[in-house]
Amino acid sequence: MTESRQAKFFYGYIVVVVSFLIMFVMWGAYYSFGIFFKPLLVEFGWTRAMTSAAFSTSFILTGVFGVFAGRITDRFGPRIVVTICGLFLGLGYVLVSQTNALWQLYLFYGVIVALGMSSSVIPLQTTIARWFVKRRGLMNGIVVSGIGVGMLVIPMVANWLISNHGWRTSYIIVGIIALVLTILPAQFLRRNPRRGRELAYGDTKLAAGDSYSKQGFSLREAARTWEFWLLVMATLCFTLAEGTIMVHIVPHAIGLGVSSASAALIIAVIGAISIAGRVLMGSTADIIGNKRAWLICLALVTISLFWLLVARELWMLYLFAVIFGFGYGGLSVLISPMVAEHFGLTSHGFIFGVVVMFGGTGGMAIGPVIAGHIFDVTGSYQLAFIIYAVLGVIGLILTSLLRPTRLKMHG
Repeated sequence: MTESRQAKFFYGYIVVVVSFLIMFVMWGAYYSFGIFFKPLLVEFGWTRAMTSAAFSTSFILTGVFGVFAGRITDRFGPRIVVTICGLFLGLGYVLVSQTNALWQLYLFYGVIVALGMSSSVIPLQTTIARWFVKRRGLMNGIVVSGIGVGMLVIPMVANWLISNHGWRTSYIIVGIIALVLTILPAQFLRRNPRRGRELAYGDTKLAAGDSYSKQGFSLREAARTWEFWLLVMATLCFTLAEGTIMVHIVPHAIGLGVSSASAALIIAVIGAISIAGRVLMGSTADIIGNKRAWLICLALVTISLFWLLVARELWMLYLFAVIFGFGYGGLSVLISPMVAEHFGLTSHGFIFGVVVMFGGTGGMAIGPVIAGHIFDVTGSYQLAFIIYAVLGVIGLILTSLLRPTRLKMHG
């Protein structure tokens, strides 16, 4: 393939735009759970730990299902995976609106919504990794910034809907939006550029020859390396705090005397600032390397958690949201490039899925339940914030121990 062929319009940019939109809808709706949290407590009288457990169950199963979604994407491509998952996602939210018992919340949100969300990370980011060699960090950052835009827009819309129509009708509306704006864009996804006889952006090798896509580890080979488990544990140290903040920062702020509207705006600020974190740190990683960019972002998250221990005023909570949002945004976009850098693309979706399941999903699932239990026992989130700030320091140490791996050739 000649350079002139690659100089024409590159379809990979369509894949980026479509993936951004899907991320926007899926994660914006998902992170609205914190907005629905208080209405659920008021109507049913459940404890915070019991209610948080529905979100945690969903995150655990999202990770488990995500491994299979990544494996299927490696074999068949993202279009069919995202389409099927979009059906489950819309159905799940509509069913949540009919909840009358705790077990129903666990089934509808914990299981069915999780099936839908299983295509929200692995298939999309794996596809971007296959379309771009150069600018991989930047393009992945643009795609994942859809999460931040979704967090900025959809929770605020959900808060307005709940205020005017109640939480049940609001979940029906959210479900319909998620169904339509996931399935339609998914039809424009393509597995990799070679299907259209193109090269990935920045790839100068013949598609039929010694392609970069054949370099990498199988999951079994990756799991035998020290770097794999370091990456899993460093991710876990971060996501324990992430899950807690996304579920509990709104009720925490309300407990400090902040209005529900101002508390919801904290989530919006995190989402807005995370957009800058994703794009800027994604492009920065292309220049200074993924590991250094990761260390910068994790340091910011850790600092923000220590700050949260003393934050009592609304402006202090907004400052927390700015620092945390930027660091969180950068970290979330760097996991896929880190996997590609250390383990290649041969089984990227599968390996990425396992890292997210054990590291990302584990933290996101366990963190909110621990924090909810601590609040139920002590009446405060302070101990939880201390624990997760210390784990941030541990995550920095683990990340500093990562070393490059030598990619293997397959096929």
